[in-house]
Amino acid sequence: MFDKFKKVFLFFLLTTVVIGFYFAFNYLQPKELSKEFAQGNGRIETTQVNISAKLPGRLLDITVEEGDIIQKDQLLASLDTKELDAKLQEVLAYVEQAKQSKNYAEAIVTQRESELNLATTNYNRSKKLYNNKSIALTELQKDEMKFQSSQAALLAAKAQVVSASASINASIAQVETIKVRIDESNLYSPIKGRILYKIAQNGEMVSSGGRVLVALDLMNTYMTIFLPTSQAGLVNIGSEARIVLDALPQVTIPAKVTFVSPQAQFTPKAIETQTEREKLMFRVKVKIDSKLLQEHFDKIKTGLPGVAYVRLNSQTPWPDNLNHLPKSIEKNSVK
Repeated sequence: MFDKFKKVFLFFLLTTVVIGFYFAFNYLQPKELSKEFAQGNGRIETTQVNISAKLPGRLLDITVEEGDIIQKDQLLASLDTKELDAKLQEVLAYVEQAKQSKNYAEAIVTQRESELNLATTNYNRSKKLYNNKSIALTELQKDEMKFQSSQAALLAAKAQVVSASASINASIAQVETIKVRIDESNLYSPIKGRILYKIAQNGEMVSSGGRVLVALDLMNTYMTIFLPTSQAGLVNIGSEARIVLDALPQVTIPAKVTFVSPQAQFTPKAIETQTEREKLMFRVKVKIDSKLLQEHFDKIKTGLPGVAYVRLNSQTPWPDNLNHLPKSIEKNSVK
């Protein structure tokens, strides 16, 4: 009696297990997408921006730490500018000296103009007296020589004014150059993002073009996937896409295709048959919606794995499991 009961129990247990496996296979596994969609695995990536020093020098102060959120045009680091500051004061002194030289040259011009006026008057009077035979030729020639000398002296004085003006302009240009170099000794953020690495520390010497910081351009966050030839050929720039992260499977992140590689990856040496051509994979870049990035700026994390889905036909509606959009943009989404 006990053996019979045991057999019946084992029969029901085996039946239950079989039904459970059948249910799991048919209902719990993810349904295959339509051929109107392409999908690929990838990780969240963000463009890295190197914050580098244009000029060599000693790092005076780095105002940010790894992980800090930074704004565009924010001061991130500065180099020691004592030498440039001293050079600036020196060149400013040259500017003032050149201005005084110009003032002196202009005063000489005024003096030479007065001398020329007097020489012109004497020369004209001597010509009249000589024509009336009241003076000798030597007196006329003497006044004529003074007249010509005064003209030459005036031209020389005016040339000194031009030279002094050029010296002023050259010194002012040097001042502007030094000011630019002083300003370039301050490193400003070209983007709104997050500091990823500190390459150098306060007090260290950096070379021209040496990296000081590495920042992430969080407004350019995307996922890179690879699609076969048959699907990549149907993907267009601007095609709508959705991203589902492993960490947030219940949320569908809206995105768009921003790049399709013109060259295939994993290309075999000889492509002769259709089977070989199917091995070609094309790199596709799917960028997350910028409005969503702006709203969740401080929560963006790179390296998170997930799956990107690309709609190959814009007229095909998204399946229900890919319509769980964030609440902030769900109202404006187009299914």
